[in-house]
Amino acid sequence: MALIGNLIDRPARRLTQLYAGLVLYGVSMALMITSELGLDPWDVFHQGLSRRTGLSFGTVTIAVGALVLLLWIPLRQRPGLGTVSNVVVIGLVVDATLAVLPEARPLAVRGVLLVAGIVLNGLATACYLGARLGPGPRDGLMTGYVARHPGRSVRLVRTVIEVVVLALGWVLGGTVGIGTVAYALAIGPLTQAFLPALTVAPADAPARPRTGPV
Repeated sequence: MALIGNLIDRPARRLTQLYAGLVLYGVSMALMITSELGLDPWDVFHQGLSRRTGLSFGTVTIAVGALVLLLWIPLRQRPGLGTVSNVVVIGLVVDATLAVLPEARPLAVRGVLLVAGIVLNGLATACYLGARLGPGPRDGLMTGYVARHPGRSVRLVRTVIEVVVLALGWVLGGTVGIGTVAYALAIGPLTQAFLPALTVAPADAPARPRTGPV
């Protein structure tokens, strides 16, 4: 069976999908930021740090991702190419996209940007996860902790971490709003809906049984 991060198995398809997903993820973040209607918990934290430090949003995203990746060491997690790429590519793309996006003043326009950002974020997440080249540093932190503490559920650990970073981000001045709630409710179902079509099966996986007329 092909291991996560093994580029011998369908490298062109998986690399293309990985980097398309990461670029799309950065674009989706920029759309949500421009909407000014609220961000997901980690981005509330990133935005709060950005406002406090004067660093760009993308720079903060990269720095936080790198620090989170260091926390993998005591959890004995091994990053894949997708993990390292996630840290760098998304931050660069979000800054580049923010540089070209105009301000969205009318509420209707901001609403469209928010919805588009959330939907594209779900698609982007399914793209890079489906490439099977390693999770993002934040997701890997959650799954790694649960692996080391089998009695804990991923859902509980994820909720605790995201509540903490959301609270810190809000205190630092990050934007919490309807977009934060909408993201929390929609991102799981959206990712789950896109993932089956975007998961690259190992070359030695059995073919799916055909259903319906031949």
